[in-house]
Amino acid sequence: MSTLHRARTWLTAHPLALDATLALGVLAAMVAGSFVDPNADHGDKWGARTPDALSLALMVPAAAVLVARRRAPMAVLAATCALTLAELVTGDPRAPVAMSAVIALYTVASATDRPTTWRVGLLTMTVLTGTAMLAGPLPWYAQENIGIFAWTGMAATAGDAVRSRRAFVHAIRERAERAERTREEEARRRVAEERLRIARDLHDVVAHHIALVNVQAGVAAHVMDKRPDQAKEALAHVREASRSALGELRATVGLLRQSGDPEAPTEPAPGLVRLDELVGTFHSAGLAVEVVRADEGVSLPAAVDLVAYRVIQEALTNVHKHAGEAAKAEVSVVRVGPNVEITVLDNGTGKTVTDDEDPENPEGGGHGLLGMRERVAALGGTLTTGPRYGGGFRVHAILPLKTRTTTAEAVRP
Repeated sequence: MSTLHRARTWLTAHPLALDATLALGVLAAMVAGSFVDPNADHGDKWGARTPDALSLALMVPAAAVLVARRRAPMAVLAATCALTLAELVTGDPRAPVAMSAVIALYTVASATDRPTTWRVGLLTMTVLTGTAMLAGPLPWYAQENIGIFAWTGMAATAGDAVRSRRAFVHAIRERAERAERTREEEARRRVAEERLRIARDLHDVVAHHIALVNVQAGVAAHVMDKRPDQAKEALAHVREASRSALGELRATVGLLRQSGDPEAPTEPAPGLVRLDELVGTFHSAGLAVEVVRADEGVSLPAAVDLVAYRVIQEALTNVHKHAGEAAKAEVSVVRVGPNVEITVLDNGTGKTVTDDEDPENPEGGGHGLLGMRERVAALGGTLTTGPRYGGGFRVHAILPLKTRTTTAEAVRP
């Protein structure tokens, strides 16, 4: 990167420094122009002259106010026009103080809309040119007066052109960004539709294989005693259909996974068989937990087993977080008729709900409790939570053993 490019980049990033540099340049140009006499009697060559002290004094504030031209363009234009009018009336020989007004008018035109540009430009052009022609020391037809008219007109036109180009470039960039967002949204929509189609295909394929497994298993059970060879053949079909279903499921789920998704777990989903392990982790964390179980010999469906484990896990987590350091918890798992009842009690003094509690819910329906309710409701069960009389909190879940995912009768081996 060249030194000029680095300086340009730095000035673009620091507009105040750029305006200060511009003000110094305008001041140098006005001072240099005040010593040049375009009307000298030297044929086609310019001569030299000595400007008035008042004209030199007016150049300094006229250039200094340009530093604030971006923050207050109208105020800067008014100030430079006032200083220019003072110089036009008193300056003899005339100094180019109007250069500051030209820069200020350009700034106004590039920062405002077109109607404002034309109104302000015509007013500035009329006032400065009229004052120079009627109140100045030069004849009204002098080229300096015509020059003021031309320079102010060009400043307004150039500023309006820059503003229009800037707006055009911004519109093109915005359309390009909008088109890019639209393309990304369209791509995401197409991906979602494709994933939905794949999921439907997966459902059809797996449902077909499961139906085949069900039929072949029924055939095997029917002919097991009388025709063992045919039963063995049916079981072979069951094995092949189940292997095909697993293969289709693995391949399709692999397509549905995102690039950053974790690998599928290889161990089974947790259940009440791991309850002692779960309680041990809370014992290690300093929470006293007592477990009472009256569900011996009860084989829970996989979905019910998982929900029971998650309810106990979330309830004990809430006790550990919110019930206080000296709190104790009691967990009971009881078979009551066609249901399994999960109860988690504590004697804590704090409120045993999650941190993200809903303030509009008097029962304290945080996201943890809401998650438990959704899990239990998905199985057709019920969940009740609330404070206990005398202190503490109670979580009680009733989970039906026969859910939508289980059959009406147990499958015999």
